[in-house]
Parts: sequence; structure tokens; C-alpha cells
Amino acid sequence: MREAIRNAFKQEITSAVLAEKERDLARAWRHLERAHVLSQAYAWDHLCVHARMFFFAWRRRDVRELLGQLPRLLLAAPGSWTGRAPRGNTGGANVGIFTPMAIPPDLASLLRAGNEPCEQSKPGNVADATQRRARGE
Repeated sequence: MREAIRNAFKQEITSAVLAEKERDLARAWRHLERAHVLSQAYAWDHLCVHARMFFFAWRRRDVRELLGQLPRLLLAAPGSWTGRAPRGNTGGANVGIFTPMAIPPDLASLLRAGNEPCEQSKPGNVADATQRRARGE
């Protein structure tokens, strides 16, 4: 993960933790969703965001979200490795697991600067970026 993306990712996670401590659950969830968008091309980070979403739902006793996170926990890393994670998807059970979504402009510019694909209409973009990273390009 490029440094600028890593820093933004860490900031979203930190903001989610702080918002939850302040009992601002909607803001905490929004930060987890943004962290999810940033992490999709990186298997470990992608998996960690889904784990955070799972435990957030656990603490809220949100059965629907808990059940929705189970398949996502299983598919997050393989989706990142194969480049099949739907770009922009916010990762919650309230959206389809394979549904691409618009990426917020501030995150899109970060991802573009880090040579990450931002267009949902071209499925090969994520796979191409994954292959370029593997080759060290």
C-alpha cells in the first residue's frame, strides 16, 4: 500500500475508533466504509476492515450486519488477490457483496495517485493493478 493511501487508511480506522468511543455510531461506520474502499486492493487490510465491521456489529448486537460480514470475511482476501473486489463497495451488509459503487472524490484522487484503479466499469483495472504490484511496477 502506497504511503499516502496507508496514512489515509490509518486515519479512517483511527477516526472510526474515536467516533465509536464518542458514541457517534453513524460516523464510526462511515469511517469504516471509507477504510474499506481504500483497502480493497490489499488482502490483509481488506480482511482487517471486515473484521472491524464484524466486531462493530457484534458490539451493537446487529445480527443482520454480523451475518452479512461472515461471507465478506471469507471472500475479502481472495477478492483482493484476484482483483475481483468491486471497486468503491462500502463493505456493509446494506449493499450487495459484488456491487461496485461510486468512490468518493477525495478517496478516488488518493487511489489514482497511488496507481489504483478507480473505474468500476472496467473490471480488468483491479486485476491489472494487482499484477503491476506483483511485478514491482
